[in-house]
Amino acid sequence: MKKILITFIFILPLIINADKKVADIFSPEYRNQLFMDVEVALAEAQAELGIIPEWAANEIKSKANLKYLNQDDIDAEHKLVRHTLVARLNVWKRSIDNDASEYLHYGATTVDIWDTVLVLQIRDSIDLLIDDLLEIEEYLIILTEDNLYTYMPGRTLGQHALPITFGKKTSTWLAENRRNIERLEHVQSKINKSGILKGAVGSYLGLGDKAIETEALMMQNLGLNSPSKDDWHGIRDVFAEYALTLAIISKSFGRTGNELTLLQMTEIAETEEYLGSKSVGSSTMPQKKNPRGPGDLIEYSRVIPRLAEIVLDDMVNSFERDGQKSDDELKSISIESEKMLDRAKPLLRDLKVNKNQMRENLEITNGLILSQRLTFYLADKIGKDTANNLMHDVAKLALKENISLKEAALSNKTIRENISENELNKILNPETYIGLAVEQAEMIIEDIELKRAECAMHKDVVIVGAGISGIAAGYNLKKSCPNKSFSILEGRSENVVSNE
Repeated sequence: MKKILITFIFILPLIINADKKVADIFSPEYRNQLFMDVEVALAEAQAELGIIPEWAANEIKSKANLKYLNQDDIDAEHKLVRHTLVARLNVWKRSIDNDASEYLHYGATTVDIWDTVLVLQIRDSIDLLIDDLLEIEEYLIILTEDNLYTYMPGRTLGQHALPITFGKKTSTWLAENRRNIERLEHVQSKINKSGILKGAVGSYLGLGDKAIETEALMMQNLGLNSPSKDDWHGIRDVFAEYALTLAIISKSFGRTGNELTLLQMTEIAETEEYLGSKSVGSSTMPQKKNPRGPGDLIEYSRVIPRLAEIVLDDMVNSFERDGQKSDDELKSISIESEKMLDRAKPLLRDLKVNKNQMRENLEITNGLILSQRLTFYLADKIGKDTANNLMHDVAKLALKENISLKEAALSNKTIRENISENELNKILNPETYIGLAVEQAEMIIEDIELKRAECAMHKDVVIVGAGISGIAAGYNLKKSCPNKSFSILEGRSENVVSNE
């Protein structure tokens, strides 16, 4: 491709989040910290609006540390009060001085706090899942670029249909992956508006005449957008959309896993999963190289949609709110989705493409995969319907006699009269009959590269250069200004592909 690729380098976010997993976000410790963060955001908003004293909000904030909220103490307290949030409040209050605890959880209700905590957990999970998809996108770009001219049979309904390239095939995986990124970003925009402080029945009762301002300021303090005006406690549609989005993504990777399983079949052998030099395919059959990653992706594509169904069921609530909640399923579907993407990364990064075998497989049908091309060529000379009927007879002859399409064609007088053997040889070269497969793949890559660059330019800070200085600048920015978004841009010249 005659262009300069501007690549959004994601190495820094990956470094920063290297040890952070979705499972950590749903851990008791992380949840407890978010609980305190939400209560602090509420107290600070109320203090700014003159609802509670500023000194009380400051004291609450100063004690918003896990050392003041031990899980063992919470468990002991829960045995007494039998209430998940009250147990935490009681333990936390013991460390809060100067009667500031009187203003803790002021006017709020349990469901507001826990639903906002869940919103933050999903927001943070989406951030990590998008990072994973962006990393996979890098691998798919490289895989597609490397195989733009890797010729192979295109198959429909399990049969050889027409020649394509492997790059054309992987470009569809790449485009689908980009749509999945955009799906998650779309859900993220709704999640970011789903922090809530509306009271037990959603009418702000107990929160005073500045309730709406308090809610908006509280969400701002949490890094969320202005909240939706409606009470969604009993609706749960945004959570359901999140779950269904993950279900769609799982089916995308299930499709890829299924195709790689088939392509690795002994009879096809066009791709091979890298498992290491000492890997064992079977305990009793030394020759086997069982596909593991592809099978895992298929399994995730079955499990994740089942979890999404349960979350979807949670939309059927009675009145303003039922007691039925799918928090556990939202946790599970988030964790399983990350596991799936972690499984896909090495599979796609290290995938072995057997280019020679793909080319050989093009010849399995002895030229019959080019029957359409020969039909179109003849149609210009003898008419479309006549050519079509003639070529059906020629194809049947080739199959019946187990001879090549060329041999069958040359046995036909009409074909010999209209096409020379030299012309026929050119027509039956599959490498010259792939349509716009290469151009399609290149356009998909270019479109995605532009989207990645555009995404980078919408950040608060853009750092040019992905060297040591650039990475260091980003790292320091992340530490000193955690609420600022940034990107690192790296220029890559033609045919130079980065694998950061």
